[in-house]
Amino acid sequence: MPAPLSPLLPTESHAVALTLPVPPSVNHQYATVNGRRLLSSAGRAYKAQVGQLVWLKLAQSAHRAVLLARLRSEWLALSVRFYFTSALRRDVDGGLKIAQDALCEGLGINDNRIVETHLYKHIDKDNPRIEVCLAPAPSS
Repeated sequence: MPAPLSPLLPTESHAVALTLPVPPSVNHQYATVNGRRLLSSAGRAYKAQVGQLVWLKLAQSAHRAVLLARLRSEWLALSVRFYFTSALRRDVDGGLKIAQDALCEGLGINDNRIVETHLYKHIDKDNPRIEVCLAPAPSS
């Protein structure tokens, strides 16, 4: 039995959980142009792809209005499970920022609402991916 996607216990009406491609490595996310650090074409393409996947997921949800209202009004918790092809080639946190930005932009929310983050690193040589879950943060 696989481990649960998130300790957040997502339900469709209050959390968004989906599988995304592995983001480009940090070395490929940004480019320096005229002394300025900019998102690279690979980084822009990744964010666009995630945005499309987010909206496809929302289009399939009967609870999207309630879900978006909660995500836009509450503090949030993010869980990301990275499935890499190798244990030694990628850091667990290297893809966090771009994945978080892409997910939140796709949902139309500011990622500064995230107050809790869970990161996990797994190996899956045949199916690299990330599994994300964004939900209201548990009450403190």
